[in-house]
Amino acid sequence: MTLIVSLLLPLLALWLWWPVPFPDRRQRRWHLGTSVALALLGVALAALWRMDVLAYAAEAWIQLVFGWVLAMFVMLLVFLPLRELGWLLSRRAPRTSVLATAWHGMRGNQLAAAVIVLLATLGIVNGLKPPAVHERALVVPGLPQELDGLRMAVIADLHASPVKRTWRTRKVVDAVMAARPDLIVLPGDMVDGEVGDTAAFVAPLAGLAAPYGVWVAPGNHEYYHGYRRWMAHFRGMGLGVLENQTARLDIHGRTLAVSGVGDLAALRPSAYMRGGLAPDLPAVIAAGKGADAHILLAHQPKQARAAAASGAFDLQVSGHTHGGHMLGFDRWVVAPANHGFVRGDYRVGPMTLFVSSGAGQWDGFGVRLGVPSSIDLLVLKAAPARAR
Repeated sequence: MTLIVSLLLPLLALWLWWPVPFPDRRQRRWHLGTSVALALLGVALAALWRMDVLAYAAEAWIQLVFGWVLAMFVMLLVFLPLRELGWLLSRRAPRTSVLATAWHGMRGNQLAAAVIVLLATLGIVNGLKPPAVHERALVVPGLPQELDGLRMAVIADLHASPVKRTWRTRKVVDAVMAARPDLIVLPGDMVDGEVGDTAAFVAPLAGLAAPYGVWVAPGNHEYYHGYRRWMAHFRGMGLGVLENQTARLDIHGRTLAVSGVGDLAALRPSAYMRGGLAPDLPAVIAAGKGADAHILLAHQPKQARAAAASGAFDLQVSGHTHGGHMLGFDRWVVAPANHGFVRGDYRVGPMTLFVSSGAGQWDGFGVRLGVPSSIDLLVLKAAPARAR
């Protein structure tokens, strides 16, 4: 992705200004030069990042700036075709020359460029802000009445890193604890960076506690940064790590099984992988057999159809999508890449799927516009009894 973006950014910069008439050459050179320089900044940042010669703390900040440039790239990719479409349509309307000049005029493009820069900056600021708690009722067919009203906090995609620092993680923990959940789950992508780089920024998670435990399942980003070391570190913090494993909880005389499976990233070997395990649904199905209700923690929502087809799970909780990051981008890009799932609840066969918008996001694309980060407090509700 970084290679493709790096190659296209300078071309988009040229496309933005080349058809725009300027009063003199100096103005054209200034606009073209500034835009291409910004595009080449993205190329340079991508090269530095991929060379892997800097400390991760520096790489994380490089990723953040690259993500800012990437956000502008996405918005330019939308604006430029729309501009050309407007220009083509204007040629068929009365007063053609005036409208055509407006579409390819200097002031209109200057305004568009300024708006794109401001939106990208606002998106990064939104992404760095600590998330709020969003409480919602979630109907889970098959949930016993004894478990009706169970309060489950979901902290997905925290992506603790040298950019977000310890204070942000502490804010998340304080907000979760203030909500008084019965159960806390973290369905993957808790960290970016190796244990030595990021452990200090994830330390407040040790303060999480709930009557029925705090349960963690791995995400693809743990696979990129020393998987085994992170799983051992989380266990040392007192978190319940579920690696294709199941915890059976006794709640009001009923048994609730909570299972965590490996991430699908393990099925696509990459040079950037640093350990990890493939998902093993049969193992957790067997471990949860006989439970009154079964919750599956699977980082990517793509696992939902296989989980639902097994008939073994009542609820799957996922993250990975970050809610789609931006309105429009969520439905047109992120949802199709994740089997149509992007955020919120879905009915998949007999199973409920909940996809969190995430409590953070990867620094390499940290923009959020219209899709805020979220700590989700799910109040599980049994399906209403059918009238006879």
